[in-house]
Amino acid sequence: MEFAITLKLDMPPTRSVALTKQAEEAGFRYAWVFDSHVLWQDPYPLLTLMAHNTQHMRLGTCVTNPAVRDLTVTASSLATLNLISGGRMDLGIGRGDSSRRVLGKKPTTLADLEVAALKIRALATGRPVTHEEQTVQLPWACQDTCGPTCEERCHPEPSLPIWIAAYGPKALHLTGRIADGVILQFADPALIKWCLGFLHEGARAAGRDPAAIKVMAAAPVWVADDLAYARNQVRWFPALVSNHVVDLLARYDQTMLPPELTQYVSARAGYDYQKHAEVGSSNAEFVTDDVVDRFCIVGPVEEHRRRLHELAALGVHQFNIYLMSGEEEACLEVYGSQIVPAFGSASKLVGS
Repeated sequence: MEFAITLKLDMPPTRSVALTKQAEEAGFRYAWVFDSHVLWQDPYPLLTLMAHNTQHMRLGTCVTNPAVRDLTVTASSLATLNLISGGRMDLGIGRGDSSRRVLGKKPTTLADLEVAALKIRALATGRPVTHEEQTVQLPWACQDTCGPTCEERCHPEPSLPIWIAAYGPKALHLTGRIADGVILQFADPALIKWCLGFLHEGARAAGRDPAAIKVMAAAPVWVADDLAYARNQVRWFPALVSNHVVDLLARYDQTMLPPELTQYVSARAGYDYQKHAEVGSSNAEFVTDDVVDRFCIVGPVEEHRRRLHELAALGVHQFNIYLMSGEEEACLEVYGSQIVPAFGSASKLVGS
């Protein structure tokens, strides 16, 4: 299993960069950032600083969406960052939540998501696409490997792996058809197993090997013996997930969805996006301890190791810590010294 962090860009940029550098030194292989430009800082200037201050980590959005920028802008930003970082960028993308909702807009459609993901990857790797009835190409996107004319096959080909954030059967099926990885926002083994069924079904329908699709479990963590305090630090996360659950319930018969995912939102009164992903927010008042324990990882070091080994056994390739619950430097220190090493030398970046 590889390890990652995701940052909510509400802190001074210097601290975001420092946390990224600390994570790389601790053996984390990925650093992601939220993309919600009204609530927090824009991701692309921060990703530029993160790329400049790291050597090996892969970097990306977790997640952007098809509507927050014209897809040619997103592609150009990621292509530029690929040149800056030496080809270390990934595209994390979904239908859109906070960056849309805070403006009073709805998430995009799955059809728009599919089109945008494929066009962004094509453009960011130097290939032409038809966009709004125009042929568009970023020939400079692969200039380091084949020159600006791109007349011959690139050696090596530039790449932009696609990770799609998905919850429902249709989104998971889509992810299995076209993506390199899936983003699952919880650490609940039962829910991850349920999701993998639809993911693999989509892969097989497209003639792909399901084992080739990487699986990310993303959630906040808190290492402590004081469970009451730990739970309160991460209780915001199931509240965040509830937005997606409510959206699923509007589009699916509840009997089609696992009760472990849907039942807890019945006590939800509403959600204030101005307090999105905020520790101690009133958004999370309806979230019970048992839901926190399933969706997040809390407790002493031994419990974190046990839960992570359980996820790895299910086929989770990457555990992504939503590093935004407080005491972030301490979290990285304990994970780097006591947890990441327990998952083998593959997590270490030295010599990679």
